[in-house]
Amino acid sequence: MNKLIKHWIIFLQGFLSINIIWFIAYLLTDISVIPNPLLVYRHFPLILKDHMLIHILYSLRRIGAGLAISLVIGIPVGMLLAYSKLANRLLYPLVYFSYPIPKTALLPVAMLLLGMRDGSKIVIMVLVTVFQVIISVRDSIQAIDKTMYQFIRSTGAGRLAIICHVTLPAILPQLLTSLRVSLGAAVSILFFVEGYGTTYGMGYYILDAWSRINYIEMYIGIITIGAIGFLLFASIDYLSYRICRWNSTEFIK
Repeated sequence: MNKLIKHWIIFLQGFLSINIIWFIAYLLTDISVIPNPLLVYRHFPLILKDHMLIHILYSLRRIGAGLAISLVIGIPVGMLLAYSKLANRLLYPLVYFSYPIPKTALLPVAMLLLGMRDGSKIVIMVLVTVFQVIISVRDSIQAIDKTMYQFIRSTGAGRLAIICHVTLPAILPQLLTSLRVSLGAAVSILFFVEGYGTTYGMGYYILDAWSRINYIEMYIGIITIGAIGFLLFASIDYLSYRICRWNSTEFIK
């Protein structure tokens, strides 16, 4: 519990620091693009009545679908690359080449193939996150001490038992870390993928406010999407702390 409290204290310190920088920028520039943060927060209760919850739920649904598909694809592919030299030799060059390519550049292709609805948005999220999962799983498995396999094999354990009792516990901390990084990437591309073919989502909300030159609402959208990202990030962090207690570095000290 003490660690959880420390986590929230760090959040508050970061939140206050950002707002102090924002307020100083407002005082120095005095332009409408950088409004007074106090004025923005004063409008929060009014905006929360303007379908904000629906926008949040749409964005969470897209993020959840993208991450779930990435895990379903990334974990078995990562295991295959780690355990099969042939698969690693054939597929890893493809993963290595594709990983650094900006996936948002493929957005027009996804739109042409899958249309303007959620399919193309979720595909882009999967492309942004799945390679991190694959590489994380592969590297984590390759780092497992080989004596662990020898020990469990000596007890007569089969392949499934080895995966359940050695592989999955060993890769879980790294996998959750990768999931946190992927989550940040998924939240950051909401602005791009929700800018077309929808009327709901935090990305759409920010773009709509920007197009109407309503900077108050635009900043409220930015703050909200940042808060969503932090809460999801902290949730995975706490989950990691609860189920990976042998790895003390998984929770901030």
